[in-house]
Amino acid sequence: APVSLWIDDDEIELRPATGLWGGTVPETEKRLREELGGDELVQIACIGPAGERLNKMACITAGHYREFGRGGCGSVMGSKNLKAIVIEGDSSFKIPESKDYPSLFEEVYTKLTGKDMMKYHDIGTPINMAVLNELMMLPIRNLQRTTDQGMAGISGEKFADDVLLRNGACAGCPVGCIHIGFVRERFQKEHRYIYRQVSYDHEPIFAVGAMLSVENPFEVLAIIDISEKMGLDVMSAGVALAWATEATEKRIISKSETVVPLSFGDSEGYKQAMLNLGMGTNEFYRILAQGTLKAAEHYGGQDYACVLGQEMAGYATGEVYFASQALGFRHSHLDSGGYSYDQKETSKDVAKAVDSLIKDEQDRVLLTSMVACLFARGVYTDELLASCLKVVGYDYLAGNLESVSLNIQGLRWKNRFATGFAPEKLSIPKRFYEITTAKGPLDGAFLDTLKTEYCKAIRGFDPDTRKSEDQAS
Repeated sequence: APVSLWIDDDEIELRPATGLWGGTVPETEKRLREELGGDELVQIACIGPAGERLNKMACITAGHYREFGRGGCGSVMGSKNLKAIVIEGDSSFKIPESKDYPSLFEEVYTKLTGKDMMKYHDIGTPINMAVLNELMMLPIRNLQRTTDQGMAGISGEKFADDVLLRNGACAGCPVGCIHIGFVRERFQKEHRYIYRQVSYDHEPIFAVGAMLSVENPFEVLAIIDISEKMGLDVMSAGVALAWATEATEKRIISKSETVVPLSFGDSEGYKQAMLNLGMGTNEFYRILAQGTLKAAEHYGGQDYACVLGQEMAGYATGEVYFASQALGFRHSHLDSGGYSYDQKETSKDVAKAVDSLIKDEQDRVLLTSMVACLFARGVYTDELLASCLKVVGYDYLAGNLESVSLNIQGLRWKNRFATGFAPEKLSIPKRFYEITTAKGPLDGAFLDTLKTEYCKAIRGFDPDTRKSEDQAS
């Protein structure tokens, strides 16, 4: 039977959640908060209908405006009949008595609220929409294009001017990078509307804006809103619907599968399709819910399935990024900065690119393990991290960041290979080889060589590979 997990300081309890099962994410949060007497300080992580149906694009929504979005983790909760996790507590950490703590705290705070970080508070990550469009590096219309004048309608600046209501922040963060816009919905004939607040950033705008050629910010938010109600990873869902739209154009599938006509730019069709994907309305949507590549294998259209291990993120920067997401630990653009490398580097030095990906991943896993925001990776240098750890008593960690981060990186890959991950078997669909950016047409030979060498590099973390090499030598 469905349950929710309640954690109150050191007490843990499973409570019946049959009455919550079937509810959307907002409905679930509302009912739980009513049970809590409206306490807004209590944190709730829950799934929607997509997770209940074991949709592999299902996410876990936390704090209403944030998601554990990628990799289908919502379906894991659904498989356990776990609808929600409720966390409350009133404990706090004791502040060190050292005189160094206040000054170090002030240093970190000053850097976090400086110009380089407050860009995330102003327009935020959606500023990338116009930048990437100008560089011909924005995936548009299922990656049939990398630039389009229509993208001006959904730029970060356009969102900030027209739909932004307010900013939000993760607990204790002074930056406030969460951008919250609004959608309105008519509920009576006599022009009566309800308003809902919907968060946005670059990736959702890319996924249901650029990839679907929806060029109105309010319509983009409306599609995001439905995705979040269903508890879907909007990135994977948007890319999946983009594939379905092109497959419809090529007459591989039809309205008999999609239920509603799908056409690039038609936001009304996408709203209904997003609902169908979350609810698993028919066989087509249930197959699509297992991943775009699964649907393409079933119906055809693998060449233009924009999947790099999982559905692509909002960058068409080139070879290094494509290889990094395809082979990366989580198939995420955040595993390493391949998207940044492409924009800055002009050479086609394979060894240099692979070394950059491996080292950047090592740096990122350390920050992630410390529950630090990757936006602040420019602030948290190794030196500053060491100072922070030392002032709160973690002297060993402070003096061994290099070896600790390398160990974390190795353990991650060891576990990944233990699950049967075989990077050699991953292929990159043809569509990625067809793009042109401001740097010119994609170099397929460079991408193939990069993929081979990056695969060898990450195989170096595999204990079985190292054992075989030792035996051979």
